[in-house]
Order: sequence, then structure tokens, then C-alpha cells
Amino acid sequence: MSDITADGPVLAADGTPLKRSLARAMRRQKLRALMLVAPLLIFVLLTFIFPIVNMLSRSVQNDIVVNTLPETVRALGSWDASSGQLPDEAVYAAFTRDMAVAIEAKKHTRLGGRLNYEKTGFSSMFRQSGRKMKKLDPVADAPFKDKLIDIHKGWGDVETWKVLQTHSGIFTSGYFLNAVDAQKTPDGIAWQPEEKQILLKLFGRTLIMSLIITGSCIMLGYPVAWLLANSTARTANLLLILVLLPFWTSLLVRTSAWKVMLQQNGVINEVLVWIGLVPDADRLILINNQFGTIVAMTHILLPFMILPMYSVMQTIPLSYLRAAKSLGATNWTAFWRVYFPQSVPGIGAGSILVFILSIGYYITPEIVGGTKGVFISNRIAYHISSSLNWGLAAALGTILLVVVLLLYWAYDKIVGIDNVKLG
Repeated sequence: MSDITADGPVLAADGTPLKRSLARAMRRQKLRALMLVAPLLIFVLLTFIFPIVNMLSRSVQNDIVVNTLPETVRALGSWDASSGQLPDEAVYAAFTRDMAVAIEAKKHTRLGGRLNYEKTGFSSMFRQSGRKMKKLDPVADAPFKDKLIDIHKGWGDVETWKVLQTHSGIFTSGYFLNAVDAQKTPDGIAWQPEEKQILLKLFGRTLIMSLIITGSCIMLGYPVAWLLANSTARTANLLLILVLLPFWTSLLVRTSAWKVMLQQNGVINEVLVWIGLVPDADRLILINNQFGTIVAMTHILLPFMILPMYSVMQTIPLSYLRAAKSLGATNWTAFWRVYFPQSVPGIGAGSILVFILSIGYYITPEIVGGTKGVFISNRIAYHISSSLNWGLAAALGTILLVVVLLLYWAYDKIVGIDNVKLG
């Protein structure tokens, strides 16, 4: 609509053109709205977005080598690793000068720990060399090649210098390669030894078990949600309290309860032996495996499936079923052709919620999963808290995040995220 008339532009009360005045008012309104949510945005950025981005960036960061051994990295740039010969004296002299600074700043042990992820033995080599190299004068004690080899035979190994040269860049793809059971070597990319190839299996196990848990929650939760939606108010309230009851109990307590229930001398096995279904000598192994993880996590995540389905089923008029039956449909046909399609958005919302929660769980699998029922998240927790290989943990977390986003995208293309409802 134009704000210009035959007599000129339409003016606001202050004499400015109406269009400009409206635009200014809209900008002020948006600014006020932004100021209202600014504290929350700043809080989310500082406590959620920034820490996640910082952690994920560790998956490609590799500046510790070049920062600790700058002269050595430059000297190794002209060394031909394919020759099979040790570097010349200039490299050893540069390494000695770098190590003198690193030992004084106590950075050499961190560097050894970083390179130990690539080749076992670097951590102890740097630690032992650091103690002995304190006595070397970086200028007066030249030449250094033979002295360093006497300090530790590893400095006389060509593979040692190849590893240093290979991982001397500021950024690295090594963590992501390790996350898919590969490794970055001086000769290129190669697979890890067979006994170390476990991460791809864990990724596959995590996805498959998360899908099984999601399916179990759908099968167990759908009848409960239907009862909640189609019962009297008093009955529905009682059932809803029972559904929400697990939220009032600690996750650790619930998981530990399943450990008591599922063990060979636990409640389930004792009952099966008592009624004669299972011989006492052949008790079922229900824990420290995938079955125990699926059972415990299905119980824990079941409310997250029931509540979205219940909220959607509440909005479905029962008159549709009565109309279908009046037209000759059986109970099953009326349910399957009329009721179920309208409840699919609730199933979709619950499935996304349960799947995303289950794929990142690690407490329950750690307690009841043993070695066969753990998820990739347990490996991430191990590298963060025990091995302190944060780069590999960040790479595993990044891959897991990308997989979830890809599955979310595929779900949107196949089902349509617009069809997902919470009521």
C-alpha cells in the first residue's frame, strides 16, 4: 500500500511520513523484544553453545606439537622421511633447544602424552628424556645426536621422527581417523590393528540398540497412552501418577534396582527357579549384556514415549470411531484406519525424544551393560575422565552429533517433521 496521496505523502502525528514512522516503530518493538530475551540468549551462549563448540573444536586441534617444538618442526620440514635415514644434526640440535624450554616450562610431559595416543611409548620416552636432558647445555654440549640416542634409544628410531613430522601440523584429522578405527601414519591412512577395532562396532551397537529401545517403548507405551486418553478423569489421573512416578526416583537408584532384579541371584531368576521354569543350575544371564541394557533403558525412557502419545491421543474425538463403526467397520478396522493414523504424530514425537536420549545414555549401560551392552557414549566418557584423550572424545561426540542430525534429516524427509506433535 502506498503512503502517497494526491495531496502528498501521508504523515504521522509528528510530521514524518507514515511508512517511515511505522518502520521505526517496528524496529523499536523488535529491539525491546530482543532486550527481553538477551539475558537468556547470553546465558545459553556462555553455558551451552560456547562449551560445546570449544569441546568439539578439540577434535581437530593439534597445536601442542608445533608450540612445544617450534624449531624442531621447522627443521623436520626439510627431512625426507622416506629415505629411511635418521635426521641430521640440525634436527637434533633444534630438538635439544626446544626441549630445554619445554622442560623448564614442564610442557614436555604433556607433549609426550599427546604423542602417546599415536604411538605407545612416547609418554615414558619424553618423561625419561626430560630428567636426563636437564644436564645438557643447548649450546656448549653440541653435537647432540649421539647424546640423545644414549639418553633414550627411541631418538635413534626413524619411526619416532616420522611420528613427530606426521603430527606436527596445527590441525589434524588423526582424531577422526581414530574414531573410525583408522590411524594417520607417515605412509598415509591405515586401519588400526584388529584387536583395537572396536569403535565402529560400538557405533553400530549404539544405533541398533537405540532403535530396539525406541521400538520397545512404542509397543509398551501405546496401550498405556490409549488407556490414559480414553479412561475417566479419575482413572487417567491415577495412571498418570504411576507414569510420572519414575521421575521422582533417582536415575541411579532405578538402574541399581534393575541390577538387583536381573542378576543371576536376583528377583527374576529366583522367581523363575521357584516356579520351575528354569533349573537352579542354569539360571538366566540377564545382566552385563545387551538384554540388560535394553530392559533397564526401556523402563527409564518409557515415560518420554507415553506422554507425547497421550497428549496427542487426548485430541482425537472418539466420535470418529463411533462413526466408523456405524458405517460397518469392525473394532480393529476402526482403530487401524481411523484412530491410529491420527495418533502417529504422537508416536513420531515420542520416538525422536526416546531415540535421541537413548543414543547418548551412558550411566545405565555402564551399570547393567557390562562389556557387551555399553554404548559409544561410555567410550566418550572414558576418554574424557580416564584416558584424558579429549581430542578423540570430541571426535566421537562430533560423529555422534552428525549421525543424529542425519537421522533427524532422514526422518523429516520420510515422515515430515511438521507431522510431529506434542498435543
